[in-house]
Amino acid sequence: MARAARATTITQIDSHVPSRISLDDADRTIIELLQTDGRRAYGSIAEEIGLSETAVRRRVQRLRDAGALQIVAITDPLQMGFLREAMLGVRVQGDVRTVANEIAAISEAIYVVMCAGSFDILVELVVADDEHLVHVLNDQIRSVPGVIEVETFVYLKLAKQTYSWGTR
Repeated sequence: MARAARATTITQIDSHVPSRISLDDADRTIIELLQTDGRRAYGSIAEEIGLSETAVRRRVQRLRDAGALQIVAITDPLQMGFLREAMLGVRVQGDVRTVANEIAAISEAIYVVMCAGSFDILVELVVADDEHLVHVLNDQIRSVPGVIEVETFVYLKLAKQTYSWGTR
């Protein structure tokens, strides 16, 4: 490994006490290789970074158990029959965490983040069509206690989406 030794901490967000995991250079390299190809064999990773396959497998499992890493299949919503995507800016009165947790429980909400600025919460939705979007907006999002305003940004065309930002 040509990289200089450095430590990074990933915080797992929890409603109580955050747990932390330290990453060394081998962990970072494993993550970056899996971000490039999530199906890459542990043996191939082990060969590249100079560890045993068992060591790589243990490290990946530790990262998964800590919530620092997920290995998933990313699909194109359009090809899966979901014809509408939208980002919502939500303004809240009261406890933002409670509202965010309720919105996060909605299956069509694939991304929910509490933020500072014009909105208290940003929500990304993936739905079948415009009728389904209206249903989710009116019957689910706007009915959550504490939601006082929702601004909807309907996606027209996806210009970029990546999951390979590395571990910096």
